[in-house]
Amino acid sequence: MTVAVSILPEQQLAALNAAYRKAVARRRLQVTGGLALFIVALIVAAVGAEVNLRTFFTYFGNFISYFDRIFTLDSGQRVWTDFREWFWGLHKWLKLLGETLLISYVGTLSGAVLAFALNFFAAENTSPAPWLRFTVRRLLEFARTVPGIVFALIFVIAFGLGPMAGVLAIAIHSTGALGKLFSEIVENADMKPVEGIRSTGASWIACMRFAILPQVSAGYASYTLLRFEINVREASVMGFVGAGGIGQELIVAIRKFYYSDVSAILVTIIVTVFLIDITTGWVRGRLFGKEARN
Repeated sequence: MTVAVSILPEQQLAALNAAYRKAVARRRLQVTGGLALFIVALIVAAVGAEVNLRTFFTYFGNFISYFDRIFTLDSGQRVWTDFREWFWGLHKWLKLLGETLLISYVGTLSGAVLAFALNFFAAENTSPAPWLRFTVRRLLEFARTVPGIVFALIFVIAFGLGPMAGVLAIAIHSTGALGKLFSEIVENADMKPVEGIRSTGASWIACMRFAILPQVSAGYASYTLLRFEINVREASVMGFVGAGGIGQELIVAIRKFYYSDVSAILVTIIVTVFLIDITTGWVRGRLFGKEARN
């Protein structure tokens, strides 16, 4: 079978090529201008934030030497040559790490419950009144905007040193973060089932229970598991201000210059976070499909 190929006249082809080159040149100019603007903004921001590259390169050796010291035992040998000496306090550290995990678990669960109770009022398509939606959204914004460690410091002052401060701080911050995520899931839900149930004279609570909740429960559980991973890391840092857990032991080791203890505790935390990340990712994949692992 013969295929006819149309060939444009030279004049028309030249005009098309010229238009194409002009479009490419315009696009390159836009990209170059955008890149130049980004670099200028970065330099201005660095100057405004007093980022001094000379200071960075001058003291960068101190950073490297610190890592050299935390991987060196008191005997002068490398930590991996004597694991028994390196992890001499493993029993105590694991106990504190377990406390950190419990702080994260209780705080995450409490935050998820509060977020579940508030997210329907924050979602645009399910909130009973605009003023209520505005109030709940501002409350959730406050809860997630203030850093968790600041909440922990406030609660340490109020309730004293210990896990209570860490649990409350994580619960409040998780309420704000999960409340925002939960409400976005609800806003993407199909409202046709709500209209059907509402036509029967059902209450607002019944519409949420039977029309919205079955659509969003899997997303709620997935985001809660993901938040638990984040909170384990946050709980480790909150120990710096006395909110319980392994962080308290880590800051003591840093302040007293127990270099090998610092590296041992860090390795313990990192391995634990890795295991939790892998486990929760596997659980999300088993419950909600492979796409939930990402």
